[in-house]
Amino acid sequence: MSMHNISVLIVDDHEIVRAGFKQLLGTADDIKVIAEASTGEEAIELSIRHQPNVVVMDINMPGIGGIEAITRINARLPQARIIALTVHESEPFPTRVMEAGAQAYLSKRCAPQELVQAVRETYAGGSYISEGVRAEMAKAKLDQTNPLAKLSNREFQVFNLMAQGKSAVDVGKSMHLSHKTIYTHKANIQKKLDLETHLGIIQFARQHNLIDD
Repeated sequence: MSMHNISVLIVDDHEIVRAGFKQLLGTADDIKVIAEASTGEEAIELSIRHQPNVVVMDINMPGIGGIEAITRINARLPQARIIALTVHESEPFPTRVMEAGAQAYLSKRCAPQELVQAVRETYAGGSYISEGVRAEMAKAKLDQTNPLAKLSNREFQVFNLMAQGKSAVDVGKSMHLSHKTIYTHKANIQKKLDLETHLGIIQFARQHNLIDD
């Protein structure tokens, strides 16, 4: 019997998705799923408690969300390797997520074997970006006109939550920041993107395919 040596925490707010990942990773004899979380907050707590080698994390989740969770896990457990799994292949998501501290970025449309490969490669100290995403990142590097590139990481997170229709108060609660701070970020976002209202943010996100209708 081979030794399980790569311990994994799976983070996704859909139970059926977690079950699928768990089953998939269970087929690899060198990988063991040791815990599951359904929110960013839970991911931080379980990372500290279980000290997994690799965290497989969805980006769009309720609460503080994936990008903030990656930032915080990275600060508390720099040795943990983080794989972001997401439906977003287009920029600026991949760059922001890698900047937050993820070592791998996988599209949820990737082949199942890619996840196993990404776990092994990140555990070994490498990084892994699915091919479709790499193409998007390269394209975005050439195209500096993407207005979202002007936002800071924190502004991008606030933008992302507001684009889902959350109010400044809700965003503040989920990011554990005061709503005044969020209003400041919102004002900066609207100024940088030349938008008048919260509805403008939502429409902008739709136009740029950043939210699923």
